Amino acid sequence: MATVSTLSRLDAGSLALRMRLDALTRQVADGRKGPHYGDIAPQARLAIDLRADLARREAWQGNIDTAQARTSVTQNAMQRIADIATDFYEKATKLDGTSATLISAVATQARAAMTEIANLLNETHAGQYVFGGTDSANPPVPDAAGIASSGMAADIAAAVAGLAPGNAATVAAATLAAAASDAAGTTPFSAFLSDPARGLSELRQAVPTGEGQSIDYGIVANRNAAATSGGAQTTGSWSRDILRGLATLAALDPSQAALGTDFTDLVASVRVGLRGAIDTLGVEQGALGATEERLQSISRRHDDLTITLKTQLASVEEVDMAETLSRLDATKTQLEASYRAIALVSSLSLTNFL
Repeated sequence: MATVSTLSRLDAGSLALRMRLDALTRQVADGRKGPHYGDIAPQARLAIDLRADLARREAWQGNIDTAQARTSVTQNAMQRIADIATDFYEKATKLDGTSATLISAVATQARAAMTEIANLLNETHAGQYVFGGTDSANPPVPDAAGIASSGMAADIAAAVAGLAPGNAATVAAATLAAAASDAAGTTPFSAFLSDPARGLSELRQAVPTGEGQSIDYGIVANRNAAATSGGAQTTGSWSRDILRGLATLAALDPSQAALGTDFTDLVASVRVGLRGAIDTLGVEQGALGATEERLQSISRRHDDLTITLKTQLASVEEVDMAETLSRLDATKTQLEASYRAIALVSSLSLTNFL
C-alpha cells in the first residue's frame, strides 16, 4: 500500500510538472503569459483598458494618415492651379492690343488651361474626389473636358463679344456674374456643390484626431475654405476667379484690340481678378500647410503614446523570456527526476522492499 501511495503522489507531482512544462513551452513560443485574461489576473482589467486605448489611437492614426494623403494631393493640385494662374496673369500684362497674333495665341492657350484646371479640381485619392466635399464619389466638375464650352464660358464669351466703346466695366461685371452663378446650365460645378442646401452650406470636412477632437482640412472646388477673397474683381472664390479670367481671355477677339482703352480696361480687370485669386490661393495653401503640420504633430504624439502603451501592455501580458527559459530548464530537470523516481518505485518488488 505504501508503494501505491508513493506512486500516486509521484504521478500527481509528475502531472503538475508536465502541465507547468506545457505552459512554459507555450510561453517561450509566443512570449505571452497565457491566451486568457485569467492568465494575467489581477491585471486583466488594466490589459483591457490598455488594448482599448491602443485601438482608439490606431483608429485616430489611420484617420490622420488618410487625411494627410488627401491634403498632399490637394496641395499638389492647388500649386499647379496657382502656376497656371500666374502664367496667365503674366500673359495678360502683355496684351496691350498691339499684337493680334498674341491675342489669338493667349485665347487658345486659355481654353486649354480651363480644361486643365477643371481636371485638377477633379483630382482623386483612393477613388475619392478631394475637392468634392462629402460628395466625394462624384466629380466636382462633371464635364471637365467641355468646360470651355460650358454655360459659364458661353455667358462670358457673349459678354466679351459685346465689348464696345465705353462699356468695359459693364462687360467685366457680366463676366463676374457668370462666374459667380450657381444656376444649373451656367455653373460648371456639380449640382451637389451648387446646391445652397447641400454643398454650398456644408461644413468643411474634418478628421477626428482624438477624444472629442477634430481638425478641418477639406477644400471644395467652388468656394474658399480658410481664405477670404477681397477686391472688386472677385466672385468670393479663388477657383471661380481663375476660371473667369481664363474664360475672358479665351473669348477675346484680335479685332477688339482696335477698341483701345476699352480693350485694355477689360484685360486689366482680368489681371486684377487673377492677381487677387493667386494671392487668395496662396493664403489657402498656407492655411492647409499649417493644418498638415498640426496633423503631423498629433500623429507623432499618437506614435509616442502608442509605444508607451504597448510597453505597458507587454509588461502585463508578456513573460520575462530569460526568466521563463530558466524556469523551463528547471522544470524539465524536475520532470526527468520525477520520471526516474516513478520508474524506481515501480520496479520495487516485495522481496526488494524487504
